[in-house]
Amino acid sequence: MRPLIVPTASTRLPWPRTAGGAGRGQSARHIWLVPLLVVCGQLALAGAANATDEKKPKPTEAVIAVPTAFELQRLYTDRTWLWKDGAAYFGQTGRPLRAWTSGQDSASVAEGRWLVTTDGKMCMEVAWRSKTYKGRQQRTCYGHRIKNGAIEQRKEPGGEWYSFKRAPEDPSDEYRKFEAGDTKRAQFEETRKLIDAKN
Repeated sequence: MRPLIVPTASTRLPWPRTAGGAGRGQSARHIWLVPLLVVCGQLALAGAANATDEKKPKPTEAVIAVPTAFELQRLYTDRTWLWKDGAAYFGQTGRPLRAWTSGQDSASVAEGRWLVTTDGKMCMEVAWRSKTYKGRQQRTCYGHRIKNGAIEQRKEPGGEWYSFKRAPEDPSDEYRKFEAGDTKRAQFEETRKLIDAKN
């Protein structure tokens, strides 16, 4: 049987009424509220659970970035990198590079140039020579990254990352072995003359 349309008591608007009588029309109108309240309650509880998860501190993730070529250039330009038995000077105009080593039985020098890349590398293109050999120009690169505000360095490809420069400085930083200017030029010239001297 088709439901009758009768005005409701509270609004005087027509409301479908089942054939069972006036009481049933009122309950039919409110029956949709029960599922709606259940759904709203579940959504409210799920939202509260997510909110408490967001308040929990997340473990600190290491922020890793690559220094720009300009930043690398500023680190190396017009500086001397001191090694255990030698040094390398990174010049300004044209980026010349001079290096020397003086082992117990062998001294060698290298001349060439240095460059920086957009992917965080500083490369040295030099040819080493000594009294007994003259090498071809080779490229040696060092990668750099910034991790949690500190610069790390490694020999490419695939060397181990180590501390290069931190703020504040740390005694183990490799950058502490850098001096401003061409501080070992005299030693380079002395070693070069020794190698180039005729026997």
